[in-house]
Amino acid sequence: MITDRLRKFVGIAWFLPGFLLWAAFPPMGEVSDCLFALAPLMWLSRRATPGESAKRWFQSGAFFWFATLSWMPAIVKNGGPWPLVVLGWFALAAYCAGYFALYGWLSAKYWTWAREPRRGGYVWRIVGVLFAEPVLWCGLELVRSRLFGGFAWNHLGVVPANSGFGAPAALGGVYLLSAVVLLINGTAAGIAERVWKVERSGFPSLRRLGALETLLVFALVLGVYRCAALVESTRPAADVDARRDVRHLKVALVQRNFPCVFKEQASNPYEAYGRLLANVAALRPDLVILAESAMCEFGPVDQQGAVRFAQFVRNQTGAALLAGGTRFGEGGTYNSAALYRRDLTIQAYDKVHLVPFGEFIPGDKIITALQRLAPVGSCTPGELKTLALEPGHDGERLGVAICFEDTDSAQMRELANLGAGLLVFITNDSWFSNSFEAKAHAWQATARAIETGLAVVRVGNNGVTGVVTPDGRATWLLDSNGRMLVDKEGTMLDRVAMRPGLGENGGWRGYTTPYAAIGDIPLGTTFALLILAMILVKYANRYGKHRILSLQVG
Repeated sequence: MITDRLRKFVGIAWFLPGFLLWAAFPPMGEVSDCLFALAPLMWLSRRATPGESAKRWFQSGAFFWFATLSWMPAIVKNGGPWPLVVLGWFALAAYCAGYFALYGWLSAKYWTWAREPRRGGYVWRIVGVLFAEPVLWCGLELVRSRLFGGFAWNHLGVVPANSGFGAPAALGGVYLLSAVVLLINGTAAGIAERVWKVERSGFPSLRRLGALETLLVFALVLGVYRCAALVESTRPAADVDARRDVRHLKVALVQRNFPCVFKEQASNPYEAYGRLLANVAALRPDLVILAESAMCEFGPVDQQGAVRFAQFVRNQTGAALLAGGTRFGEGGTYNSAALYRRDLTIQAYDKVHLVPFGEFIPGDKIITALQRLAPVGSCTPGELKTLALEPGHDGERLGVAICFEDTDSAQMRELANLGAGLLVFITNDSWFSNSFEAKAHAWQATARAIETGLAVVRVGNNGVTGVVTPDGRATWLLDSNGRMLVDKEGTMLDRVAMRPGLGENGGWRGYTTPYAAIGDIPLGTTFALLILAMILVKYANRYGKHRILSLQVG
């Protein structure tokens, strides 16, 4: 009986890594937890069968994703049918946990192979610790970010990016930060192996050489941060505030906190925005930014009602306006961001990366009846482009991301390479009001700033609103208690460096980060080669066994 209870306790205890990892992200934000949360699972992968490893990784992953996505039911109060919302919550959590399970299976496969005495011993352990484990994890994060439209939410590297340790993202994106986190977890797992039952690890020399792998991991992580610092110091943008060719924009960020479902409001929108803009009008901003969907109260973004409101903003502040809304074109309905310059000429960006089951239902262009199920109607994706801030100044361009587009590293890199001098993220997270989703979403923006080397200006309808510098330092709109202002209205003004480019399709004058220039090609190639090598080894072993058997029979 005692043995059965212990087994049940051990089974429940495998939820703990998922809990610790969840605690590293909002709402708790215990960032140091990410440095050891996965160590028990990595310890298991190095000793257990692939099936057992996959099971435990899925168990912890399911807890992590179920808790991480626990803001999803908040949409029910805004009209989301609760059976579908709950089904979507569980399905998405299970899908993402599947990547945890796949990592556990692949990792255990490698260690099963590496433990065999004829493999060469400790050398393959070093390869596993320094190369195989981080590449497998980061490769699967990359696949999750791209497959089926991608869900690039809460990569491991988001935590150090928001903790002041995000510099390596300029070299390898958020994935390189994830690799650093996994290396540290692997080191903790290695220490545990040396302390408990070394003889069962499959590496007899582990006790004598174990300190070597710890030193190598330490040297590798230190080297990554040192390289990031050297690259940053040699980039022209490193001394951006001292450069004469850098324009500093005074940007006013307006957080209206209106309901996500656009019904008739109790207050006149002109009065509401007039009251908020009065806080910054005397400072004469260059650009006023409103959230996604803010222009829906005034009609399509390219129609007269929206233009009249843009003129109202210009008359009150003297500034250009960038705001989100709906646009109707020949291709259909677009979720757009419109830039109303001081002369009231309009440039529009149509959202490229649409949210499935939110802005469209897969297959709804073929089966039109499905379009009725989309909460905001069936949208059409646009084309990626930048927006010129002023006529005649084609080199000063804005790169805009709407809602969850800001989680897409590839799209933000492309905007940087198209010549964007500033990234503007606008979102309407009030669908999930009174939850921690807004803060969790804001954390993703920090990684994009470091990856691209561009400042990020972020405006949320209900929060979180603020500015992130290219080194990852964030200035958020705060409440009276010093916390991120969420589910309340507010306004802030900041002076933001807009780095010079050569205009749309003109590239950069040396300001691009290595990651923006190269992207995910090194990681994708390395991951593909590693998977190919594991497949070839598997079939080579099978062929060898068949050959030995045939020789014995013969």
